[in-house]
Amino acid sequence: MNKEQHYLDINRASWNSRTDSHLKSEFYDLPGFLQGRSSLNEIELDLLDDIQGKTILHLQCHFGQDTISLSRLGAEVTGVDLSDKAIESARKIAEQTNADVRFICCDLYDLPNHLDQQFDYVFTSYGTIGWLPDLDKWAKVISRFLKPNGKFVFVEFHPVVWMFDDNFEKIGYRYFNSGAIIETANGTYADRNAAITEEYVMWNHGISEVVNSLIKNGLQIAQLDEFDYSPYNCFNGTIEFEKNKYRIELLEDKIPMVYAIVAIKK
Repeated sequence: MNKEQHYLDINRASWNSRTDSHLKSEFYDLPGFLQGRSSLNEIELDLLDDIQGKTILHLQCHFGQDTISLSRLGAEVTGVDLSDKAIESARKIAEQTNADVRFICCDLYDLPNHLDQQFDYVFTSYGTIGWLPDLDKWAKVISRFLKPNGKFVFVEFHPVVWMFDDNFEKIGYRYFNSGAIIETANGTYADRNAAITEEYVMWNHGISEVVNSLIKNGLQIAQLDEFDYSPYNCFNGTIEFEKNKYRIELLEDKIPMVYAIVAIKK
């Protein structure tokens, strides 16, 4: 087994083990979602504009809340994720909400072997690229599935956030990609007390690595924004300073926590 396949197997098992806890968590508020709550945030909604009647490919969709939320806005959406357990749950939730969406279970890099279509938008958000070793391959996939003049909308936690230790007391990691970071954790960001322990493999990616991979693969950067808050309470030691806006209490508003990119396929 090659190294990349080994990492994939570890991460698939990691996400499979988290899925049940996430479905039950307050963080994902599945009961509210089933009653019509949107899981999308102001940041990405501002970048997406009017998506009525548009086709969207949603990469690394977990169990499909954002995928279904996009379809509720009138888009025709396809969600993709590595975790078979998450995709199985996504299909059930789509059925429960009468959402007309399609889900594909596969490794993102392998998507060209599972799908043959081009889209108006490719969308991916929050905690996605850290699971990917090679951003050139990632950007190739994005470019492959975008129509000419199609739009890539990307929202992600800022690489500065991943430099800190879990309690944001000291710098624990390099900003730049230095290869695989292999760790074991108890609980999960959606439920820190969940009775699960999983090994996982991640990679840190600086903003220049992200931007250059997109440019190299025929995408033109139209917008790059940074935000001094997270719309999710998924880190240790946060305070909610406005509704649904969280910062690390120790660091106040001093660090960027999220960034967003819009890129157009030339």
